Amino acid sequence: MSDQDSSSSSSSQTDEELDGEMDEETNGEVEKEERRDENHRDSPVNSLSTFSSSLRAVIRIKQKYQAMKKRRQEMALALSGAGTFPGAPVRTSPKIFTFDGVPPSAFSPLPTSHTQKKKKRRRKRVLFPNRRTCRSPPRQDQSRAKNCLYLLCAIVFVQVYNAIENLDDHVLRYDLEGLEKTLRREVFGQQGAVEGLLAHLKDYLSTYVHNKPLVVSLHGPSGVGKSHMGRLLAGHFRSVVGESLVLQYYVLHHCPQEADAVKCASDLSTIISAMVERAEEEEKIPLFIFDEAEHMQEEILDALWQLVASKQSNEYLNAIYLFLSNIGHTHITKHMLHNSSSISMALTASGRHQNFVKELTPVLRSTLEKLHQLWVETSILPLGLLEKSHVIQCFKDEMTREGFYPDHTNAERLAGEIEYYPAAGGHEYSQTGCKQVVAKVNLL
Repeated sequence: MSDQDSSSSSSSQTDEELDGEMDEETNGEVEKEERRDENHRDSPVNSLSTFSSSLRAVIRIKQKYQAMKKRRQEMALALSGAGTFPGAPVRTSPKIFTFDGVPPSAFSPLPTSHTQKKKKRRRKRVLFPNRRTCRSPPRQDQSRAKNCLYLLCAIVFVQVYNAIENLDDHVLRYDLEGLEKTLRREVFGQQGAVEGLLAHLKDYLSTYVHNKPLVVSLHGPSGVGKSHMGRLLAGHFRSVVGESLVLQYYVLHHCPQEADAVKCASDLSTIISAMVERAEEEEKIPLFIFDEAEHMQEEILDALWQLVASKQSNEYLNAIYLFLSNIGHTHITKHMLHNSSSISMALTASGRHQNFVKELTPVLRSTLEKLHQLWVETSILPLGLLEKSHVIQCFKDEMTREGFYPDHTNAERLAGEIEYYPAAGGHEYSQTGCKQVVAKVNLL
């Protein structure tokens, strides 16, 4: 205990002595500086010298203080080293924290990869506002271009809808549904040809602007219903577009002499030009029906070719030309008689007619193109032979028109008086079709 007390007392005495010395030296320096100041005050010296002298005094005091502090630390270390004994507690004194003696490795920055990872982690964090407010993320402002796009889509939809409505209105003007009912009711044994003709009319009449006129050519043997279909079409179009926009041209009636073919062709061109101009003013489509086209002269065919192939003005493109002839009837008859056994009865009338048209169209077209180039621009529809059941229907319909009761037994008896081809494949085809029906009914 006595040794520890002596060491502690000696260390305290040493500190007090050092403090006293520091105070004395400091006081001495201060007194010297005051004397110098008094001397300077007494002497007339400018302010700049006074400031420099005081600055030098401050620097000297700082240097003295650092030297005394260093000496004090050395003395304290010497005393602590000399007065320690084994097992004695180490003297602890308050230390002043400085950065002197700290190794530079302690301030070395962390690896860049580590900092980048921390930055990335911090970026991934999503900060929400306080609980008092809504925690939904901020909503971005919508672009005004989207509204313009929606408006454009709406305008296009309205335009397309109006166009479709206008097409429907244009088709309704010609009442093709009524025409279809009339043809199905009045024409027997030609349902496939009727469907084909109606398809052409619907496609063409669905719009008013065209790049070429519609030219359809019906071909078949005598008595199968070509002229009857032409009369039905003429009557229907007269009721929807007017009498002045429908022309039925019979070659043997309007131009019986071959010597008048040039004049007939000129007159026909004048009539057609006047009709298409009037139809253009009324925004309608005229109909031109040419029956017995097999008797048409070369000059008339040339005039029609100029009108059909002409693309100089728009009014000539909005017209319907229908040609009725028996050209190629021999090919149709042979095909019907030789292939009747291979025709499947499971097919519908439209299916059988499609096969019929597919097989006969190339043959008929090659035959027609040899006659005149007019038929290059035509759509060909062949009409087949009529069976005995179809002839019986013709008799019933004619008997009703003439005021007779349509007795099936009487109609079958009258149908038996007509000549038929030899039965082929279970089918009995008439040689004259319904050509003699009117004459026989008139004899009743």
